[in-house]
Amino acid sequence: MENFMELLLQPLRDFGITILQFVPNLLAMLIIFIAGFLFSRLIKLFFLRIFRIINFDSWCDKAGLTAIIRKGDIWSKPSDVFGSIIYGFLIILFLVIGLSALRLPTIDNLIAQFFLYIPRAFSALVILIAGYVFAGFISRAVLITAVNSGYHYAKILAEAVRLLLIVLILAMSLEQLQIAPGIVIAAFSIVFGGIILALAIAFGIGGIDAAKRIINSGEPERPEQPKQNNEKKNDKEREAEYL
Repeated sequence: MENFMELLLQPLRDFGITILQFVPNLLAMLIIFIAGFLFSRLIKLFFLRIFRIINFDSWCDKAGLTAIIRKGDIWSKPSDVFGSIIYGFLIILFLVIGLSALRLPTIDNLIAQFFLYIPRAFSALVILIAGYVFAGFISRAVLITAVNSGYHYAKILAEAVRLLLIVLILAMSLEQLQIAPGIVIAAFSIVFGGIILALAIAFGIGGIDAAKRIINSGEPERPEQPKQNNEKKNDKEREAEYL
């Protein structure tokens, strides 16, 4: 009978010991969450103050980042948007740190993978933003150069260059994130090749008239035949009158 009672009470004792060991970890997680929330708010306010001092919103307007934000149907100031991004990132970071305080093997594995993935996500974001700004700059440079050269399709050429660069930047960002790299490379090759082929056909058809003008401008001038014919007719009329 005593052995039977021991069998019943032993699991309860083990459960109680586990709870007592788990409670400090749970309290540590809650403390980390609260401290992380307060710290994230302070960091957000600090960065908002820095953004206002350096006129970050004006810089974003000139660089074209404001236009990107507006296309995403976000009408807040760029400084507020980036402040919210920093705040959200810190909240996620403290959430992960708080979960790691629970000392659970499954969560520890997920957290290890998360921290390994953060550099890739950050580099992909940097490539995306810097690449978009670079594409806009190159597109404007091509537009100005083509307009100064008197090219009639300057705007189409500038947009085509910008589209090609954006496709390249998206492929680089997805490859950095390791999201189905084989599919990304194949899709990029198909899209990039299709755009090049479409541009070649479009500019080939659109440049027929220009090519004719260039060819005709290089031909030597021929004597005008109608004048010679008229002169011959006048000579014959004079001979008839004389006879």
